[in-house]
Formats: sequence, structure tokens, C-alpha cells
Amino acid sequence: MLSVVTSLYNSSAFIAEFHARTTESAARLTSDYEIVLVNDGSPDRSLELAIELAERDPHVRVIDLSRNFGHHKALMTGLARARGELVFLIDSDLEEDPAWLAQFHAALTAAGGDVVYGVQAARKGGWFERATGALFYRVFNHLLTHPIPANVITARLMTRRYVRALVRHRDQEICLAGLWQITGFDQRPLVVNKRRGASSSYTLRRRLSAFVNAITSFSNRPLIYIFQIGVAVMLLSIVAGVVLMYESLSGQVGVPGWASLMVSMWFLGGLTIFCLGVIGIYVAKVFTETKERPYTVVRHEYGATRKSP
Repeated sequence: MLSVVTSLYNSSAFIAEFHARTTESAARLTSDYEIVLVNDGSPDRSLELAIELAERDPHVRVIDLSRNFGHHKALMTGLARARGELVFLIDSDLEEDPAWLAQFHAALTAAGGDVVYGVQAARKGGWFERATGALFYRVFNHLLTHPIPANVITARLMTRRYVRALVRHRDQEICLAGLWQITGFDQRPLVVNKRRGASSSYTLRRRLSAFVNAITSFSNRPLIYIFQIGVAVMLLSIVAGVVLMYESLSGQVGVPGWASLMVSMWFLGGLTIFCLGVIGIYVAKVFTETKERPYTVVRHEYGATRKSP
């Protein structure tokens, strides 16, 4: 009836408590449940500890990926192999409480929809993290035809038909928040208070990389904006040319200055490089997607041996 799916990466400090709390929450709903742990090439003892849990608890399944593929791809692999009629997706670092399962189930039952997803009551972190997070959602949603909810988190309870539709996406560059929205169905938010854990492993560089990947994976508007910028610069150049011609004919222009020339060259050169870079990102994504490679490789599966439906 129920699958709980999570990924493991440097999770050895949390896995025992996560298993205990998840087992308690799932058992309150049904005895027919499974806990799917996807080892995303974790360099610590996460896999070893997960296998020990699978040997002791028949409800636990461990999917060991051949290397580190990334958080989102690992979660999608777990969802593709989940068997439950309901699937609860959650991070294993305990910032998201496994006890939320009861709240999510009650909300889903009351709403009668397909998804109940968690939204932070207040974004965690200092002022810089909160400000950049708010800026990300504002800019990202401005570029999307299907905006994502602000402060959405991983935790969500989904029906089988929604999960089947979700895992049909085979994007090589995965942004889960975008895939969740474009999949559609009846989705309802649930406000939760996420626990503040250790400092995030997402550096500013990784955040910027995720931002660029998210935009270029789900929107073609930057390409449209490049065209609009080109038209605007062309019109501005025409106006400037007319003004300079008038001043030259009226004798108002003396010896031309080099400052305006250099500024124009640097501006147009930088604009050209920027536009070519954006186009290059889209071309690179086309190159990656057309290869149709599997986005993860499973090395071994431990635990229950029944095949997924």
C-alpha cells in the first residue's frame, strides 16, 4: 500500500534514526509498506548500514547506484522502483520529519487529489540564503509557463498514477521541482516547519549552477529575451547614429573621443559573448538529451526480491 522513498549520501549519522522514525510512522497507517533507500554512491558507511537494516527488516529495500549521480536522479530512480499505491518522498537527513506522513495522508484523504507537497512556513538560513532563495523563485517563475511554489521541499505524498506519470520523464538534466509541476494532476500544499540542520552542502557556486540548469531545462524564454535584447540594441544604435550624424552636420562634434568607442565595444562584446553562452547551454542540453543514456545505473538491489509492477 505504501512506499517511503529516500536517497542516501553521507547519511550514516542519520540512517538508524530515520529508519526507526519512518517505521513507526508507516506502521501506524498500514502493515503493508516498504522503505526504499537509494544509495547515491555515498562515500561513508551508508550502504553498509542500509544493507544491515534490509537484512533485519523485510520492509527495507536498498537500491545501490554504481556511482554518485546526484540527489534528484537518485530520488527519481527510487520512485521508478517503488511499488506502493501511495508513495511518500522525503529526505533522509531528518530535517524533514518522517512523522509528517500522518499529516500528509490526512490532507491527501481530505482533498481527494493526487499529491500533497510540503512548503516551508519560513525559509531557513541567514538573510543571504533567504534573500537569494526568494530571488531564485521570483526569477525562475517569471521564466516558466508552470511556476513552482515558493519554498517547496522534498517531502510529498503521491498516488500511484501520479508517480507513474512523473517517472515517464527521462530528462538527463533533472530539476525535480520543475518536473513535479509540469506533470500536472491535482496537487495541494501543506505548510510544515522544517528542522534547521547542519549547514547546507550547497555552496554559492552549486546554487548558481542549479539555477542555470533549472531555467534552461524548463524554459525557452531566455532565447526570446536574447532576440529582444538584440532588437533593442539595434534600435538604440540607429538612434545614436542619427544623433551623431545630426551633430556632425551641425558642427557640434569635434575630435571623436575614445571613451565612448571603448565603452561601446566592451558593452557589445560582452553582450555578444553572453548571448552566445546562453545559446551554447541550450545546444549542450540538446546534445546531452539526444544520447538517451540512462540517468542512473543500478549496481545491485538488496532486500525484497519481488519485481516492481
